Order: sequence, then structure tokens, then C-alpha cells
Amino acid sequence: MTAFTLAAAQTTSIAGDVPANIRRHLAFMQTAAARGVQLLVFPELSLTGYEPALAAGLAIAPEDALLEPLRERAQALRLTAVVGMPIRVAPGAGVLIGALVLGADGSRAVYTKQHLHPGEEVAFVAGQGGAALEWGDERIALAVCADFSHASHPRQAAEAGANVYAAGVLISEGGYATDSALLQGYAAEHRMLVLMANHGGPSGGWACAGRSAIWSADGSLLAAAPGMGDALVIARRDGEHWAGHVEAL
Repeated sequence: MTAFTLAAAQTTSIAGDVPANIRRHLAFMQTAAARGVQLLVFPELSLTGYEPALAAGLAIAPEDALLEPLRERAQALRLTAVVGMPIRVAPGAGVLIGALVLGADGSRAVYTKQHLHPGEEVAFVAGQGGAALEWGDERIALAVCADFSHASHPRQAAEAGANVYAAGVLISEGGYATDSALLQGYAAEHRMLVLMANHGGPSGGWACAGRSAIWSADGSLLAAAPGMGDALVIARRDGEHWAGHVEAL
């Protein structure tokens, strides 16, 4: 098995300020690449903040030029970044919660949130998911927040051969204990490394918990941010062994 490094980017989004959030994403990408990270996963709707009331006005097509600085930086750094953005796949279509995959090879792909949280249907429509990502021996299934609250979602990922399950989320203090226990349980049940990238500060009126984390395939915790604030939660595999650590930014 070849070495592989992935990370959760725990970021604090500025509500509706996409240019400022892009600049922060670019800085995270630069730092992550310097640490050898090959796959960097950001929280749900990281480029806008979790702002359903603003989503219709901010939604873009996945190939929009607004994302070009991120795509170019990913290619230059040989890093794949998964960023959160409200998207429309066609003019007049409903708004989807997108996880946009900006590949190390300059490619673009999109994952759309399949399962909406109660109340999200006011601003969003349910998506169709997306293809798993592959690096050598790794097969990485993506998820966005409420997707993982449906046990069928990680189960189907595992049945399709995924050995990594990577979720960009917004989890509040009140929901953290339950949600983190679910993700830890999926790691052990399906023998998958599980990554959770949470917001590092308030968003959309929610007091986000931070504490982004990565669990190994036996359910043990590899690394977790200690609380709120910007951080990289990094896991690296050499051979069969995974090791994790956290860097505050």
C-alpha cells in the first residue's frame, strides 16, 4: 500500500461572503499541501456558510468561473479539495447542497446532498449523491451532513467498496454527541476510516461544535480538534498503519 494523507478542514465561514471564504480556503489548501495532504475535505456549505436564506441568491453552476481560483490552486498543489457550495445544475432548477470536488489533476466533479435535514426543503432540493473518489488502494465515499443520519448511506458506500467515508457537516453543540457516536459506529461496523469536517464557528444561527474528527476502521479516534476555531485534522497512512494529529490555524 502506498502512503496516503487526508484531512478535515475545520473552517469558520463568513456568512454570504464567498470571495472572503474562497481566500480562506486557498490558505487552508496551501497549508495542507505543505503538510503532504492529498485530499482535503471542507464543511457543508463552507464557501457561503450554512445560510439557507441566502442560498438561492448565491447558488452557482458547478463549472462557474467563481471556483476557478480554487480549481487552479488544487491543480498547482496536486491536492484534491472538496468544498461546500449551493449549486444549480440548470437555470431555474432547484438549489442543491453541493460538495464540489476540485481534483489534483484539474478536474471537477460534484456530489449533491441526498438527504435533507427537516426544514431544509424550504431552501433546497434533494440531490443524487456522486461517484466515489479513488487514490491507489483507497476508495473514498462522500457524504454531506444529514446523509450519514441514514444508516443506508454509509452501508451502501461500504458495499460499493469504500474504505474511507468523508463527510462535510454542520453539527451543533446539541447534536455533537449523537452524531459523532453514529460516525464512530459506522467506522467500526463497516471497517472504514471515517472523516468528519465541521464548521469551526457559528453559522446560520447555529452554535457549531467544531471538534472535527477522524476515526480509524476499528472505531478508535485517530485525531480530533479540541473545540471550535480553524484547524486541520490530519490522518496519514503508511502501509497498514494510520496516524493522526491536529494543527490549529
